[in-house]
Amino acid sequence: MKFNIDISMDLPSLQVLRKRGLLLGILVFLSLQMPAIAQDTARTATPTGKATVYTHPNWWFGVAVGGNVNFYRGSTNRLDAGFTPPVTFHNGLGLGLFAAPMVAFHRPDARWGFMLQVGYDSRKGTFDEQLTACDCPADLSTRLNYLTIEPNLRFAPFKSNFYLFGGPRVAFNMNKSYNYQLGTNPAFPDQVADPAVKGDFSEMSATLLSMQIGAAWDIELSNEENKTKTVLAPFVSFHPYFGQNPRTTETWNLTTVRVGAALKFGRGHKVEPQEGDRVLLPVVPAAAAKSQVRLAVYAPANIPVERRMRETFPIRNYVFFELGSTEIPERYVLLKRDEVKDFKEDQLEVFAPKRLSGRSNRQMVVYYNVLNVLGDRMQKNPNATVSLVGSSEKGPEDGKAMSASVKNYLVNIFAIEPNRIAISGRTKPVLASEKPGGTQELVQLREGDRRVSIETSSPALLMEFSTGANVPLKPVELQVVQTAPIESYVTFEAIDKKKELKSWSFEVKDEAGVAQNFGPYTEEKVSIPGKDILGTRPSGQYRVTMTGTRKDGTTLQRDTSLQMVLWMPDANEQGYRYSVIYEFNNSKAIKIYEKYLTEIVSKKIPQNGRVYIHGYTDNIGNADNNKRLSLARANDVRRILEAELKRTGRKDVTFEVHGFGEDNSLTPFENTYPEERFYNRTVLIDILPKK
Repeated sequence: MKFNIDISMDLPSLQVLRKRGLLLGILVFLSLQMPAIAQDTARTATPTGKATVYTHPNWWFGVAVGGNVNFYRGSTNRLDAGFTPPVTFHNGLGLGLFAAPMVAFHRPDARWGFMLQVGYDSRKGTFDEQLTACDCPADLSTRLNYLTIEPNLRFAPFKSNFYLFGGPRVAFNMNKSYNYQLGTNPAFPDQVADPAVKGDFSEMSATLLSMQIGAAWDIELSNEENKTKTVLAPFVSFHPYFGQNPRTTETWNLTTVRVGAALKFGRGHKVEPQEGDRVLLPVVPAAAAKSQVRLAVYAPANIPVERRMRETFPIRNYVFFELGSTEIPERYVLLKRDEVKDFKEDQLEVFAPKRLSGRSNRQMVVYYNVLNVLGDRMQKNPNATVSLVGSSEKGPEDGKAMSASVKNYLVNIFAIEPNRIAISGRTKPVLASEKPGGTQELVQLREGDRRVSIETSSPALLMEFSTGANVPLKPVELQVVQTAPIESYVTFEAIDKKKELKSWSFEVKDEAGVAQNFGPYTEEKVSIPGKDILGTRPSGQYRVTMTGTRKDGTTLQRDTSLQMVLWMPDANEQGYRYSVIYEFNNSKAIKIYEKYLTEIVSKKIPQNGRVYIHGYTDNIGNADNNKRLSLARANDVRRILEAELKRTGRKDVTFEVHGFGEDNSLTPFENTYPEERFYNRTVLIDILPKK
């Protein structure tokens, strides 16, 4: 069996020459563009010395090169109108070149995209040797070359650098030559071999329509400070025999496995730093030439101390029960009958829970008054009715007993007519957290599923524009002072692509040499409130030394300077905060809130306003997945708000989006109780006027 990798082509017809000229023109154009693109890969900096950050491109241009392993199957005998060898050839194998310019489109956080390749595709090969009647060996090889056009859909199932692709292949024949050689009988060594017969196959298909499927992995060769991003993408693809019969006669068909790599370039857009935004301070890359560790500091231009917010706080329509109990937990605020007359929705701090955990503040005071808010609203709306559905792992009867506890409280304390409250029980809630076959974190999941759902169709009790059994109750408005908003935090980052680091830490030293030490940390990103560094100082110039300890015991260290200013916001500044709540491990709740975001939230954004969108999750599940989930939810909220603003002709709003996942130092609430975990599955939207 022979392998022939010669890619030369015989002079074809005028039509083939035109196809070859088109391919050559594409390759020449790409070769001229590559140097211009490559010149932009150098790191850039602003006049102040701060590194410039660029977004990830949507459009990519490059070239793909690979090898085709061609498997011949079926039979061929009559080679052209004037020549038929004495034997039929079956099966074969060959290696051919594939080379094509390419263009691709895919958004950084999207699963779907598009790819197009147009280039040279060799399906050459050599058939298995056959013996003629005189015991003479007969060999047949072919230079079978095509101009191929391959549009593909790109699908990244995990929104990562790994992706699948597939689509049709349209191939135009450029070369169909063959080489036939009849050898001599080994028993007659003095016999002279016949000369080789060369020609073009007859009855060849000028155009083939087939398909391919494949997989690839994008390896990033540049960082966020490069305007031009460079990616190397090794790939493998499979081209089945469907549609790949080279001739219109006989049964010869082709199956191909292609292995290669694509080099792609794309240009990002400059991220313009604005007052209050994080700015990447220059940090020299790690000393080792092969190291993939980069230490960096992000700091906002100013560090606000506090911010006054009018918060619209949603009330989740759940009352959570402790495992093994059907009594309302003590952490909920339970009034006496003579206290009902003094209850006011806008003064809930008067009726604080007996115990709060961690960061639970006024927002959780609101939630723990959920039964009192419900009773008060049912008193004021005598036509409103509710259905209480208890879910218990012990079964429907136990769930119904939990519902009865809530009903008895509303009837006995708020004097609600019993016939306005229906009760029932079930084993699992409709939107259950624990899934069949689950084995991890079952206690937390079951705590979240042991609850009474408050279901109603009375508009006076429901959130605006919402219907359905699992819709939150009408929110409560709070006037709060927000301390140290998250977008003001200083962020320290150790980007460790090859997982070299065991841990990292940093020292912050002021002008007088007074040092503060933080760490060690194992996560890639840590955010510190500016006030933790400044203390009571109005401003300060700091030297930051970041130290990474590798797993082999060696260290790397980088220094940078950091200027921080502490200021109080304008006394007249008034912000608004809204929340979007999600069910466990999904983003379906956004559908409930979509009209709410477009009709209520977007209308609160002032001209030239600022919108900070922060996504979070609870602490159940994988931390990396939670980080991606929180960012996806936050971006979904931004998409809805931007679309509504665009519909009304507005382009004046500045957005800043972050996904913090389950980061315990940043989530709005602790994760001690199920209600706190449910409220951590949220996106917070802060709306502020122009600075």
